Amino acid sequence: MRDKQLLYFLIALIIGMLGLSFAAVPLYRLICQKTGFGGTPQIGLFDVEAPAIDHYVRVKFTATTHRDLPWRFMPKQHEVMVKIGEPKLVYYQAENHSHRSIVGMATYNVSPDKAGIFFGKIQCFCFEQQRLEPGQTLDMPVLFTVSPDILKDPLTRDLKTLTLSYTFFEYKG
Repeated sequence: MRDKQLLYFLIALIIGMLGLSFAAVPLYRLICQKTGFGGTPQIGLFDVEAPAIDHYVRVKFTATTHRDLPWRFMPKQHEVMVKIGEPKLVYYQAENHSHRSIVGMATYNVSPDKAGIFFGKIQCFCFEQQRLEPGQTLDMPVLFTVSPDILKDPLTRDLKTLTLSYTFFEYKG
């Protein structure tokens, strides 16, 4: 009888661990989006009507593509000065160098990591899949703001430069 209980316990444990392994990625994403962990920017959480603060931060932009994606992908401007609390619009550009239509999806983060929670994206090409036809070039907007709360946090109030980074992958979903 005791061996049977142990067997049931071990089976339940294995099933539970398997379930947790499938839930790990969505749970990790959710935690990162809510807390800014790992430099994950916030999405549309800031009050864009709040007055901007007369304090500026430099935002740099980087872009990479996965080695299997035949696109050229780059920021149209490499850096901008942003007034804290003021929405800022910038563009990235992608060009399909292949002879076939390709759907891509971008991942993103902000560095230093501790600034991710204060970086809010209001509108971004990265929220959706991007389809480029052979030879097509596309300008893609990013509308963002840096929360005034960045100046209240002792770990981030002295930051002068943030970097917004994107990596494009071919979407095969």
